Amino acid sequence: MTEPFIVRRETQIAAPRATVFAYLTDPEKILSWMGSDATTEPHPGGLYLLRGVGPRGGVARGAFREVVPVHRLAYTFGWEGGQEVPPGSSLIEIDLIERDGGTLLRMTHSGLPSEAQAAAHATGWGHYLGRLTIAAAGGDAGPDNGVSTKS
Repeated sequence: MTEPFIVRRETQIAAPRATVFAYLTDPEKILSWMGSDATTEPHPGGLYLLRGVGPRGGVARGAFREVVPVHRLAYTFGWEGGQEVPPGSSLIEIDLIERDGGTLLRMTHSGLPSEAQAAAHATGWGHYLGRLTIAAAGGDAGPDNGVSTKS
């Protein structure tokens, strides 16, 4: 049996869980930190759709599996036209935990097919969770120019 390819990230956000949850589910708030267009139907079976930015701005699509307001989100994820990570082929789970006067966001992205895809998604999550941390705390994350793969 091969080891699964999983990305795990945590970030502390200086905002209450309800605010962070809104920045993960409200399309207008999502666009303050990620993407150029978003559609969400945050209920089990509801659509998750996000259009990226930049030259590699693909379309991510999935469906919500779990929606527990201010506590937890789980949704499938993949890229339209993507052969390695097609829509719905991976799973993103996000838990929001009250900590230190703010929110600890704990994210797991599982079901990735290879080490290369896990590394690429880890880079993306590092970029976007940093932007979410700024936006949800009331800051301006600035324009989203996408993820740079240059060192």
